[in-house]
Amino acid sequence: MQAKLKQSGVTLIELMVVVAIIGIIAAVSYPNFVDYVREARRADAMGQLLTLQMAQEEHRLKNPAYADIATLGITLTSDYYNFSVTNPTAETYTLTATAKGSQENDAGCTTISINQNDQKTPAECWER
Repeated sequence: MQAKLKQSGVTLIELMVVVAIIGIIAAVSYPNFVDYVREARRADAMGQLLTLQMAQEEHRLKNPAYADIATLGITLTSDYYNFSVTNPTAETYTLTATAKGSQENDAGCTTISINQNDQKTPAECWER
């Protein structure tokens, strides 16, 4: 009498089903992950704008006018935003972060700014 050997393992069909399920999960979750990363980068830029705003106000307490970034002596570094100060006068300034690189795909929020009156534009980007 011959004994039957039982083979165990994974068939090609089972393996392909698992690969398909992983592919579907990745296809659904990857866009959400990318959006989350964009929002995190935007939040970092907003934080740097607020730091720059505090530096402007501190500078204005000691001087007759607001200043540009070079005069403030602040180093703002970001791989995803360029920072600028426009219209620095005795009473006004506008701080702007402009998206660069992959962050340019941040629809509606590629340019965020804040001024001396704490007006934040676009408002919907600051609220997210």
